[in-house]
Parts: sequence; structure tokens; C-alpha cells
Amino acid sequence: MPRKLIRVTPARLAVWSDCPRRYRMTYLDRPTPPRGGPWAHSTVGAVVHNALRAFFDLPVRKRTPEAAAALVGQGWKDDGFAGPEQSARFRAKASDWVADYVAGLDVGMDPVGLERWVSAPVGTIVAEGRVDRIDERGDELVIVDYKTGRHALTTDDARGSQALALYVIAARRTLRRPCRRVELHHLPSGTVAVWEHTEESLDRHRRRAEETAEELQLATDTLDAGGAADVLFPARVGRQCAFCDFRRSCPEGQAAGPAAEPWALLVDD
Repeated sequence: MPRKLIRVTPARLAVWSDCPRRYRMTYLDRPTPPRGGPWAHSTVGAVVHNALRAFFDLPVRKRTPEAAAALVGQGWKDDGFAGPEQSARFRAKASDWVADYVAGLDVGMDPVGLERWVSAPVGTIVAEGRVDRIDERGDELVIVDYKTGRHALTTDDARGSQALALYVIAARRTLRRPCRRVELHHLPSGTVAVWEHTEESLDRHRRRAEETAEELQLATDTLDAGGAADVLFPARVGRQCAFCDFRRSCPEGQAAGPAAEPWALLVDD
């Protein structure tokens, strides 16, 4: 019988590579173990992403920097911050980032996709995921990913991103258009990291994704057959344990070091 294709998203692949135990707790354990509280940097990222999506839903005449900043304020949440003062400071910062960002855009464009789900069978996997924005430039599509993290990104980050490469592959199939270019738009620094994929570079990313997918699927199938969870899905300890949502359910992660404060990954904190 032909093998069933393994459905994967970049997030699943990244979680497995980061820590197999966290993968099991996130995607397999039912009920899901209790998670930790919210993270302030995740709040910032989610609000910025939502504001930029809502911005392109506005009529063109209303797509102004002021409107973009207002969308940040409307969607703001205090989750994960040290207190009202820190939350207000980052609300203002995020509003400025978004306003400055859209001031440099052609606001009359209509993206091909906003938070668009794309999917494609390729090799032994079905690569799929949700793309922040897909632009149409000339005859080709461009994958755009928004970033709000602590550090500006480089061409190497764009080139090495497995997520962006898989989005290219999936967008080609879903939208049936040529696509090679990927861009990381880092709002805090106002920089854009760009890479133009070749068929060879896409194939390398695909092969790596297939290898990872086969590993996680084998572990999952063996667990279903009665295998030992801690052996099949070991904890991979490191700095990331300080930020793990499942830290309270992982003795190895707790032993790796103290937990991080919920606001530890904010841009200037």
C-alpha cells in the first residue's frame, strides 16, 4: 500500500526540532497538560499581526498611518506585561512601528492573501500553513512574514527559514502562480530581509522537512502502538526551557534553570 502523506506545518516541525516532549504535550497528549501564562512578546506580535490584517481590509482612502496606529490601540491587550505602565509603553511603541511601516507601503495594493492558508502535497509530506501576507509583484507572488522580535533579521534568516520555503512551495500549488521571493519584515527596526529561492534551495528545505516529518510520525505511531512516551519524546533541555509553556509538567526543564519572566523577550526589556 502507498504510504500516507504526513501533514505538517512549519510550527509542528519547529516544535519537534526544539523539543520532542513539548511536541507531544502540544499536539498529542489529551487532555493537554496545563500551559503557563501569557507572554508579553506574544501579545505584541498578535496585536501587530491583527492590526496589519485589518488595515488592508480598510477602503484605500482610509489606509493611513493614523488608522494603522488606531487599529493597534483597538486590539491591544495587557496579557503578559509587568503592569499597566509597561503595557502602555509597548502599546505606544507598537503603534509607532505599525504607523511607520505602513507609511512606507503602497497602500493602494491589494494583497493576494492575508493570513492565507496554503497547502500542497510534495514528496512524502503535505506542507501547509498560514501566511501573513502574499503580494503580487509582476507575474510572481511574494511571501511576506511580519516579525516583532528583539533583533533585526538578515538575508541569512530569510534564506534559512524553513517556514518561508514551505510557504513558497504550498503557495505555488494553492494559487497556481510562480513564487520564489520571501521577505521578513521586522517592524521594530524597519528592515526587510529578502531571499530569492531556487528550485535547488527549495528542494533542500523540502528534504529536511520530510526527514523531520518522518521522525515525528515514527515516534507518534510507536506511541500509539504502546511505546514509552518519555523514550520516544525526550526532553531537549536548554535555554528554551525558561520560556516553555509546559515547564510545570517537565522536571528536566525545571532543573535546567529558572523560569523567565513573561516580559523577558520584549524588544527593550
